[in-house]
Amino acid sequence: MAAALALPLVLAAGPAAADPDVDVGGCDLESFCVGVGVDGNPGSSAGSDDKPAASKGNKPVCTVRKLDPQPPAGGALWGDQSPSDGAVYERVCLTGPGGTPVITTFVADGAAGVPAVDPAVVAQQAVDKMRLSGPDIASPRPAGKYIVGVPVWMWVQQSPSTFGPNTASATAGGVTVTATAKVTKIVWKMGDGSTVTCNGPGTPYKASYGKQDSPSCGHTYTRTSASRSGGAYALTATSTWTVDWQVSGSGESGQLTEIRQSQEQVAIGELQVVG
Repeated sequence: MAAALALPLVLAAGPAAADPDVDVGGCDLESFCVGVGVDGNPGSSAGSDDKPAASKGNKPVCTVRKLDPQPPAGGALWGDQSPSDGAVYERVCLTGPGGTPVITTFVADGAAGVPAVDPAVVAQQAVDKMRLSGPDIASPRPAGKYIVGVPVWMWVQQSPSTFGPNTASATAGGVTVTATAKVTKIVWKMGDGSTVTCNGPGTPYKASYGKQDSPSCGHTYTRTSASRSGGAYALTATSTWTVDWQVSGSGESGQLTEIRQSQEQVAIGELQVVG
Protein backbone atom coordinates (compact mmCIF):
# COMPACT_ATOMS: atom_id res chain seq x y z
CA MET A 1 0.00 0.00 0.00
CA ALA A 2 1.36 3.38 -0.91
CA ALA A 3 2.07 5.69 2.00
CA ALA A 4 1.73 9.46 2.10
CA LEU A 5 4.14 11.54 0.06
CA ALA A 6 7.40 11.94 1.88
CA LEU A 7 9.13 14.80 0.08
CA PRO A 8 7.93 16.56 -3.10
CA LEU A 9 10.53 18.12 -5.37
CA VAL A 10 9.96 20.36 -8.39
CA LEU A 11 12.88 20.26 -10.81
CA ALA A 12 13.76 21.84 -14.12
CA ALA A 13 14.12 19.69 -17.20
CA GLY A 14 17.88 19.18 -16.83
CA PRO A 15 18.24 17.13 -13.62
CA ALA A 16 15.59 14.52 -14.40
CA ALA A 17 16.66 14.14 -18.00
CA ALA A 18 20.29 13.73 -16.93
CA ASP A 19 19.55 10.68 -14.75
CA PRO A 20 19.98 7.59 -16.98
CA ASP A 21 17.68 5.57 -14.72
CA VAL A 22 14.74 7.95 -15.13
CA ASP A 23 13.05 7.55 -18.47
CA VAL A 24 10.26 10.11 -18.28
CA GLY A 25 9.23 9.45 -21.85
CA GLY A 26 8.84 5.66 -21.83
CA CYS A 27 8.13 2.69 -19.59
CA ASP A 28 11.69 1.32 -19.29
CA LEU A 29 11.49 1.63 -15.51
CA GLU A 30 10.96 -0.66 -12.59
CA SER A 31 7.27 -0.58 -11.58
CA PHE A 32 4.46 1.11 -13.49
CA CYS A 33 3.66 3.73 -16.10
CA VAL A 34 0.45 5.55 -17.00
CA GLY A 35 -0.09 6.83 -20.53
CA VAL A 36 -2.16 9.92 -21.32
CA GLY A 37 -2.86 10.87 -24.92
CA VAL A 38 -3.31 14.26 -26.48
CA ASP A 39 -7.05 13.94 -25.94
CA GLY A 40 -6.53 13.50 -22.20
CA ASN A 41 -7.71 9.87 -22.10
CA PRO A 42 -5.58 7.71 -19.80
CA GLY A 43 -3.96 4.60 -21.21
CA SER A 44 -3.48 1.39 -19.25
CA SER A 45 -0.85 0.56 -16.65
CA ALA A 46 1.97 -1.78 -17.55
CA GLY A 47 4.84 -3.54 -15.84
CA SER A 48 8.51 -2.80 -16.46
CA ASP A 49 8.75 -5.40 -19.23
CA ASP A 50 5.82 -4.01 -21.21
CA LYS A 51 5.13 -0.82 -23.09
CA PRO A 52 2.04 1.09 -22.02
CA ALA A 53 -1.06 1.09 -24.16
CA ALA A 54 -1.07 4.87 -24.20
CA SER A 55 -3.80 6.68 -26.11
CA LYS A 56 -2.88 7.09 -29.79
CA GLY A 57 0.66 5.91 -29.11
CA ASN A 58 1.61 8.94 -27.04
CA LYS A 59 4.26 8.66 -24.34
CA PRO A 60 3.13 8.44 -20.71
CA VAL A 61 2.93 11.55 -18.58
CA CYS A 62 4.04 9.84 -15.37
CA THR A 63 6.51 7.08 -14.46
CA VAL A 64 7.53 5.46 -11.17
CA ARG A 65 10.70 3.64 -10.10
CA LYS A 66 12.18 2.21 -6.92
CA LEU A 67 15.26 4.17 -5.83
CA ASP A 68 18.48 2.15 -6.12
CA PRO A 69 20.36 2.46 -3.90
CA GLN A 70 17.78 3.17 -1.22
CA PRO A 71 18.39 6.25 0.96
CA PRO A 72 19.86 5.58 4.42
CA ALA A 73 17.46 4.97 7.29
CA GLY A 74 16.54 8.18 9.06
CA GLY A 75 17.07 10.26 5.91
CA ALA A 76 14.66 12.98 4.84
CA LEU A 77 13.15 10.86 2.08
CA TRP A 78 11.81 8.39 4.66
CA GLY A 79 9.86 11.05 6.54
CA ASP A 80 8.46 9.41 9.67
CA GLN A 81 8.85 5.91 8.18
CA SER A 82 11.71 3.41 7.95
CA PRO A 83 12.97 0.57 5.70
CA SER A 84 10.76 -1.84 7.63
CA ASP A 85 7.76 -0.05 6.09
CA GLY A 86 8.83 -0.77 2.52
CA ALA A 87 10.93 1.17 0.04
CA VAL A 88 11.28 4.70 -1.29
CA TYR A 89 9.89 5.26 -4.79
CA GLU A 90 10.23 8.17 -7.16
CA ARG A 91 7.39 9.45 -9.35
CA VAL A 92 8.21 11.62 -12.39
CA CYS A 93 5.41 13.53 -14.12
CA LEU A 94 5.82 15.82 -17.12
CA THR A 95 3.35 18.29 -15.66
CA GLY A 96 5.60 21.22 -14.81
CA PRO A 97 5.67 24.47 -16.82
CA GLY A 98 6.27 23.68 -20.47
CA GLY A 99 6.18 19.94 -19.79
CA THR A 100 9.17 19.96 -17.41
CA PRO A 101 9.49 17.04 -14.98
CA VAL A 102 8.04 17.22 -11.47
CA ILE A 103 9.61 14.63 -9.16
CA THR A 104 7.92 13.33 -6.01
CA THR A 105 9.14 10.64 -3.60
CA PHE A 106 7.02 8.38 -1.39
CA VAL A 107 7.25 5.17 0.64
CA ALA A 108 5.37 2.01 -0.34
CA ASP A 109 5.47 -1.61 0.79
CA GLY A 110 5.78 -3.11 -2.67
CA ALA A 111 5.86 -2.32 -6.39
CA ALA A 112 2.49 -3.98 -6.95
CA GLY A 113 0.86 -1.23 -4.93
CA VAL A 114 2.65 1.67 -6.57
CA PRO A 115 0.78 2.95 -9.65
CA ALA A 116 2.21 6.00 -11.41
CA VAL A 117 -0.44 8.58 -10.71
CA ASP A 118 -0.93 11.50 -13.07
CA PRO A 119 -2.10 14.39 -10.84
CA ALA A 120 -4.16 15.80 -13.71
CA VAL A 121 -6.19 12.58 -13.67
CA VAL A 122 -6.70 12.92 -9.90
CA ALA A 123 -7.73 16.54 -10.47
CA GLN A 124 -10.38 15.31 -12.91
CA GLN A 125 -11.68 12.98 -10.21
CA ALA A 126 -12.03 15.99 -7.92
CA VAL A 127 -13.93 17.84 -10.65
CA ASP A 128 -16.29 14.88 -11.04
CA LYS A 129 -17.23 15.27 -7.37
CA MET A 130 -18.36 18.86 -7.99
CA ARG A 131 -21.21 17.85 -10.34
CA LEU A 132 -20.81 21.01 -12.40
CA SER A 133 -23.77 21.93 -14.59
CA GLY A 134 -24.73 24.42 -17.25
CA PRO A 135 -25.83 28.02 -16.59
CA ASP A 136 -28.90 28.50 -14.42
CA ILE A 137 -30.60 30.94 -16.81
CA ALA A 138 -32.59 33.64 -15.02
CA SER A 139 -33.23 35.74 -18.14
CA PRO A 140 -34.46 35.39 -20.77
CA ARG A 141 -37.13 33.02 -19.52
CA PRO A 142 -39.88 31.15 -21.39
CA ALA A 143 -42.69 33.11 -19.68
CA GLY A 144 -41.10 36.47 -20.40
CA LYS A 145 -42.51 38.96 -22.91
CA TYR A 146 -39.84 40.27 -25.26
CA ILE A 147 -40.25 42.67 -28.16
CA VAL A 148 -38.35 43.23 -31.41
CA GLY A 149 -35.99 46.18 -31.06
CA VAL A 150 -36.07 46.23 -27.25
CA PRO A 151 -32.85 45.07 -25.51
CA VAL A 152 -32.96 41.68 -23.81
CA TRP A 153 -30.85 41.43 -20.66
CA MET A 154 -29.23 38.04 -20.06
CA TRP A 155 -28.07 36.89 -16.63
CA VAL A 156 -27.72 33.69 -14.64
CA GLN A 157 -28.26 32.63 -11.03
CA GLN A 158 -24.99 31.90 -9.22
CA SER A 159 -24.41 28.75 -7.18
CA PRO A 160 -21.38 26.48 -6.61
CA SER A 161 -22.59 23.94 -9.19
CA THR A 162 -23.77 26.41 -11.87
CA PHE A 163 -21.25 29.25 -11.64
CA GLY A 164 -18.73 28.61 -8.85
CA PRO A 165 -16.46 28.84 -7.13
CA ASN A 166 -16.60 25.14 -6.33
CA THR A 167 -13.82 23.25 -4.53
CA ALA A 168 -13.23 19.52 -4.07
CA SER A 169 -10.33 17.16 -3.39
CA ALA A 170 -9.47 13.63 -4.53
CA THR A 171 -6.75 11.16 -3.57
CA ALA A 172 -5.19 8.31 -5.56
CA GLY A 173 -1.89 6.47 -5.15
CA GLY A 174 -0.79 8.68 -2.28
CA VAL A 175 -1.42 11.85 -4.30
CA THR A 176 -4.03 14.33 -3.04
CA VAL A 177 -5.19 17.06 -5.40
CA THR A 178 -7.45 19.99 -4.55
CA ALA A 179 -9.28 21.65 -7.44
CA THR A 180 -11.26 24.88 -7.59
CA ALA A 181 -13.63 25.58 -10.50
CA LYS A 182 -15.25 28.83 -11.59
CA VAL A 183 -17.10 29.92 -14.73
CA THR A 184 -14.94 32.36 -16.70
CA LYS A 185 -17.27 32.99 -19.63
CA ILE A 186 -20.71 32.17 -21.00
CA VAL A 187 -21.38 32.05 -24.72
CA TRP A 188 -25.01 32.72 -25.63
CA LYS A 189 -26.34 31.49 -28.97
CA MET A 190 -29.49 33.54 -29.30
CA GLY A 191 -31.29 31.34 -31.82
CA ASP A 192 -31.46 34.05 -34.50
CA GLY A 193 -27.90 33.42 -35.74
CA SER A 194 -26.32 35.82 -33.23
CA THR A 195 -23.72 34.86 -30.61
CA VAL A 196 -22.95 36.90 -27.50
CA THR A 197 -19.96 36.19 -25.23
CA CYS A 198 -20.23 37.41 -21.62
CA ASN A 199 -17.35 37.27 -19.16
CA GLY A 200 -19.55 37.27 -16.08
CA PRO A 201 -23.00 36.28 -14.81
CA GLY A 202 -24.72 39.31 -16.36
CA THR A 203 -26.63 42.15 -14.70
CA PRO A 204 -30.17 41.57 -13.37
CA TYR A 205 -32.70 43.91 -14.97
CA LYS A 206 -34.77 46.44 -13.01
CA ALA A 207 -37.79 48.34 -14.32
CA SER A 208 -36.00 51.61 -13.58
CA TYR A 209 -33.47 50.78 -16.33
CA GLY A 210 -36.12 51.24 -19.00
CA LYS A 211 -35.09 50.31 -22.55
CA GLN A 212 -31.34 50.79 -22.16
CA ASP A 213 -28.88 48.07 -23.11
CA SER A 214 -27.46 45.74 -20.47
CA PRO A 215 -24.04 46.99 -19.31
CA SER A 216 -22.60 43.49 -19.22
CA CYS A 217 -24.60 40.92 -21.21
CA GLY A 218 -27.44 41.63 -23.61
CA HIS A 219 -28.87 41.28 -27.11
CA THR A 220 -31.49 43.01 -29.25
CA TYR A 221 -33.58 40.87 -31.56
CA THR A 222 -34.44 42.37 -34.97
CA ARG A 223 -36.98 39.74 -36.07
CA THR A 224 -39.88 38.02 -34.37
CA SER A 225 -39.77 34.34 -33.56
CA ALA A 226 -43.24 33.71 -34.98
CA SER A 227 -41.91 31.57 -37.83
CA ARG A 228 -39.79 29.36 -35.56
CA SER A 229 -40.85 26.01 -34.16
CA GLY A 230 -43.17 26.65 -31.22
CA GLY A 231 -43.06 30.35 -31.99
CA ALA A 232 -39.79 30.79 -30.04
CA TYR A 233 -36.06 30.98 -30.60
CA ALA A 234 -34.02 28.07 -29.22
CA LEU A 235 -31.42 29.77 -27.04
CA THR A 236 -28.27 27.94 -25.85
CA ALA A 237 -25.96 29.15 -23.07
CA THR A 238 -22.56 27.43 -22.85
CA SER A 239 -20.36 28.01 -19.81
CA THR A 240 -16.60 27.54 -19.72
CA TRP A 241 -15.35 26.39 -16.32
CA THR A 242 -11.70 27.06 -15.53
CA VAL A 243 -10.37 24.58 -12.97
CA ASP A 244 -7.15 25.34 -11.09
CA TRP A 245 -5.65 22.37 -9.23
CA GLN A 246 -2.73 21.82 -6.88
CA VAL A 247 -1.08 18.77 -5.35
CA SER A 248 -1.16 18.88 -1.55
CA GLY A 249 2.29 19.24 -0.02
CA SER A 250 3.81 20.18 -3.37
CA GLY A 251 4.14 23.16 -5.65
CA GLU A 252 2.84 21.05 -8.51
CA SER A 253 -0.25 22.60 -10.10
CA GLY A 254 -2.18 22.85 -13.33
CA GLN A 255 -5.39 23.88 -15.00
CA LEU A 256 -8.32 22.08 -16.62
CA THR A 257 -11.24 23.34 -18.68
CA GLU A 258 -14.80 22.01 -18.43
CA ILE A 259 -17.73 22.89 -20.71
CA ARG A 260 -21.39 22.77 -19.67
CA GLN A 261 -24.54 23.83 -21.53
CA SER A 262 -28.15 24.85 -20.89
CA GLN A 263 -31.02 25.59 -23.26
CA GLU A 264 -34.08 27.80 -23.13
CA GLN A 265 -36.91 28.98 -25.38
CA VAL A 266 -37.49 32.71 -25.88
CA ALA A 267 -40.46 34.18 -27.74
CA ILE A 268 -39.95 37.52 -29.47
CA GLY A 269 -43.03 39.43 -30.56
CA GLU A 270 -43.84 42.77 -32.18
CA LEU A 271 -45.10 45.84 -30.42
CA GLN A 272 -48.84 46.13 -31.07
CA VAL A 273 -49.99 49.64 -31.80
CA VAL A 274 -53.66 50.36 -31.13
CA GLY A 275 -55.09 52.96 -33.51
